[in-house]
Amino acid sequence: MALYEHIFLARQDVTAQQVEGFTEQFKSIITTAGGTVGKVEYWGVKSLTYRIKKNRKAHFTLLNLDAPASAIAEMERQMTINEDILRFMTIRVEELEEGPSAMMRKREDSDRDDRGDRRGPRPDRPPRRPRDEASSEGASF
Repeated sequence: MALYEHIFLARQDVTAQQVEGFTEQFKSIITTAGGTVGKVEYWGVKSLTYRIKKNRKAHFTLLNLDAPASAIAEMERQMTINEDILRFMTIRVEELEEGPSAMMRKREDSDRDDRGDRRGPRPDRPPRRPRDEASSEGASF
């Protein structure tokens, strides 16, 4: 059997309990076809980059799967039928990630300065002039 990472997006106006129900439904499809579900992560409601079917936000859920291709095809078929599932993506991977995914890990605060900026100083640029000097020499309107 092959290893897969599967992410699906559910509409924002469904409840978290309904999303858990979808997850259980998809897990049962995989297990009845002889596969296993390794990890399930609910990432919560997140903003979308662009509207999908008139939705600006969606519930995100990740599934790590070890299943035959026929089980994945049946799960994806069920998702296309469901009106509450906006999008899904299944990726075949060499090995499944252990522990929390990148979305669930806490960001390291040690590599940021007080503003939350990771870049730090720019040694390739000269320091800026103070604002009052720059405004007096600026273009006149």
